[in-house]
Amino acid sequence: MSFPSRSIRVLLTLIASSFLPSIGGAQSKPTAPSITHENVAYGDHSNQIMDFYAADVEGPAPAVIYIHGGGFRNGSHDKISAQKVKRYLNAGIHHISVEYRFLSHAPFPAPHEDAVRALQFIRSKAEEWGIDKNRIAAYGGSAGAQLVAYLAWSEDFANPDSDDPISRESTRLKAVAPLAGQSTLDLDWWVENIPGYDKPHRSPDGSTGYGDVLTRGLVHEISIINHITSDDPPTFMSYGMKPDDQVPEDKKKAGGWKIHHVNFGIAMEEKLRPAGVEVVLKYPEIKLPIDNDVDFLIHHLTR
Repeated sequence: MSFPSRSIRVLLTLIASSFLPSIGGAQSKPTAPSITHENVAYGDHSNQIMDFYAADVEGPAPAVIYIHGGGFRNGSHDKISAQKVKRYLNAGIHHISVEYRFLSHAPFPAPHEDAVRALQFIRSKAEEWGIDKNRIAAYGGSAGAQLVAYLAWSEDFANPDSDDPISRESTRLKAVAPLAGQSTLDLDWWVENIPGYDKPHRSPDGSTGYGDVLTRGLVHEISIINHITSDDPPTFMSYGMKPDDQVPEDKKKAGGWKIHHVNFGIAMEEKLRPAGVEVVLKYPEIKLPIDNDVDFLIHHLTR
């Protein structure tokens, strides 16, 4: 069964909403800008796709990449913040949202491999899409935060000797914003360092969600904190609770609260700062010169 493109779905939604009465003067959410290139494939799997939103600029322009969260098991590149996309486009920055294989499709490190390939593919399209290769940043939440930080903090994955021109492209980033990201996938560390997290919510043997046996070496490789070095790009991190906040009483809320705890960010900040990396860690009630990821990335992409 075929479905209409997302652009058509958005149009139909707008037409339908025009027949609904305004209730109490409520304002509707901003609609996403038009997609310039939709569901562009960067691999053979149906999830290896991306949407490209072109800024109205002349000549090569910066680009920002968004990678969604979902525990490496779900989520969608369609679920973007229209407001953020518009802010980037208005600043003359192209926006790209990336999909990747879930653990139901392929085990770790498939999502990380896809993030690498997607960034290299984007660089390979620089001339066609009007992208400045030297000014590419990335942001994402939760699992997406892990993937963008993996790109930013790992060594360059470019293979100059490859017969594949895409694989020869660099994976370096100008700046990165991992939001509510987990510093490590060593769940024993979570038990020791995250308030209220008293037992692993997933089993390393794959029986409760990872989809593969996580060997110690693989845990080390995909845990982003292990890749921090002095040449990493400026980093903005944000979390939704203060370090001394109490665990929410509501069990459902507490679950998400624990796995996105600010202690992950504190652990990463404590490695980034001594390494000389510019880092901003945002959480409630803290005052910062730049207090959101969009301003931070625009600053570094346009200065």
